[in-house]
Amino acid sequence: MTAFSLDTGQIAWCAELRTLAAEHLRPLADKGEPGHVNRPLVAGLGRLGLLSRLFTSGALDLCLMRESLAQVSTEAETALALQGLGAHPVHAYGTAAQREHWLPRVADGTAVAAFALSEPGAGSDAAALALRADEDGTGGGSGGWRLTGEKCWISNAPAADFYTVFARTAPDAGARGVTAFLVPADRPGLTGTPLDMLSPHPIGALAFDAVPVTVDDVLGEPGQGFRVAMNTLNLFRPSVGAFAVGMAQAALDATLAHTTRRQAFGGPLKDLQTVAHRVAEMALRTEAARLMVYAAAAAYDEGAPDVPRRAAMAKLLATETAQYVVDAAVQLHGARALRRGHLLEHLYREVRAPRIYEGASEVQRTVIAKELYRAAAQCPEAADRPRGAGSA
Repeated sequence: MTAFSLDTGQIAWCAELRTLAAEHLRPLADKGEPGHVNRPLVAGLGRLGLLSRLFTSGALDLCLMRESLAQVSTEAETALALQGLGAHPVHAYGTAAQREHWLPRVADGTAVAAFALSEPGAGSDAAALALRADEDGTGGGSGGWRLTGEKCWISNAPAADFYTVFARTAPDAGARGVTAFLVPADRPGLTGTPLDMLSPHPIGALAFDAVPVTVDDVLGEPGQGFRVAMNTLNLFRPSVGAFAVGMAQAALDATLAHTTRRQAFGGPLKDLQTVAHRVAEMALRTEAARLMVYAAAAAYDEGAPDVPRRAAMAKLLATETAQYVVDAAVQLHGARALRRGHLLEHLYREVRAPRIYEGASEVQRTVIAKELYRAAAQCPEAADRPRGAGSA
């Protein structure tokens, strides 16, 4: 099963991706300004055909792309992932007109996409969205709305060309009262400001001052926006784990090289048992996380019923593992890893955010527990079944 063993073609493709990232993408990333959309880098991803693969590949291929790019250039990985996250709802739920207008531009890197779900008061609790979509009749009497409120912590904001926006069309209806909209950045009343964050990729806040939208801007069906959001996150959560695994592998590779050549206490660091055991633990956790990510992605591609649980487990384990591995790598490198510009200094800043975005680790645990209890309630006899006389 490919969830646990990649075939030779997949292994070769991953190696090719790392080469492309090193030769073509990292130079573009190095020229970018931290915290800002790097349009030459996005265009480079388009020229290499990687952005178009976002709409033709399955979840496992998406994970392989993100993991491979992250090992070489986290900036390239993030630029690819944000295009996919922002545009996937258009690909999966958009009208023919929406798809024809935006997806070719996303694929060639000339349009930057963004996924606008989080709000100042509704981050982890996505069902508590407060951005209002008030009916005003601009869409022919019953299909027009005005968006009023705020979005915050939005990747690629405020420089994106369009946003997948989730707004409340039915007050006091919880998750059932949310609608997804495709909102071009040039709509009147839509403004944004960048936020200066620990991680170097672009993040901003958006303000909606009676921004007009119509039925032609709806993604999916009115009132079904929460489903659009959750189905998108079920696809991308394992690939967030793949991003984390890529960072963990980069930190592990750097540690293997450093502890082999660094001399201390009469020999290379790798000969110290405490160092060797720490490196073994780093490798063990990285591989375990990788396998869980691949398994979750394969489950998504197969249409398995337990995708929400698997996706949450994969993101949780991989992001927590990456935090451990990068921290351990910094410790084994010593002060040099804290110097600005060092690979591990960069990874140390990058690795913290994935434990929060697209559902914090605590949210993933809640999802896992909820799915486990739901499954148990559907098969109550399993818990009450008496042990057989011959059971051990």
